[in-house]
Amino acid sequence: MTVYDYKVKLSNGETYQLERYKGQVILIVNTASKCGFTKQFDGLEKLYQLYKEQGFVVLGFPCNQFGKQEPGSAEEAASACRLNYGVTFPMHEKVDVNGENADPLFTYLKKETGGLLGSAVKWNFTKFLIDREGNVVERFGPQKEPEKMTKDIEKYL
Repeated sequence: MTVYDYKVKLSNGETYQLERYKGQVILIVNTASKCGFTKQFDGLEKLYQLYKEQGFVVLGFPCNQFGKQEPGSAEEAASACRLNYGVTFPMHEKVDVNGENADPLFTYLKKETGGLLGSAVKWNFTKFLIDREGNVVERFGPQKEPEKMTKDIEKYL
């Protein structure tokens, strides 16, 4: 099983299989537009722009499970990201990343990586790096700034 086995929904409601990104390096991030880490959108967009021609994509998944920091709809979240941070990478429907309603993709990502404090996602802007074969290869906590991930990403490009 790989990430390619999962379906996700864009903020505009379009559902697709992650297999769409087969052969690319993927960074999956649970986001929130009213979080202390929200400034990371700038760094995520810079990574996307820097590496997209080499087969790299960032996928944002808004989540309201941590401090109610994504209270609006998925469309509102995507609009805020475009307007305030110039985000051009794909933004998706709001998801739960923990609990009984957790999105199946995030259940899989957590199972594959665990974490220092167990498998649960602890806060917004947890990042999962996927290699070109669809395998989860790295997990980064919210404190890891996107600008400090270049070596990790380049290893898989």
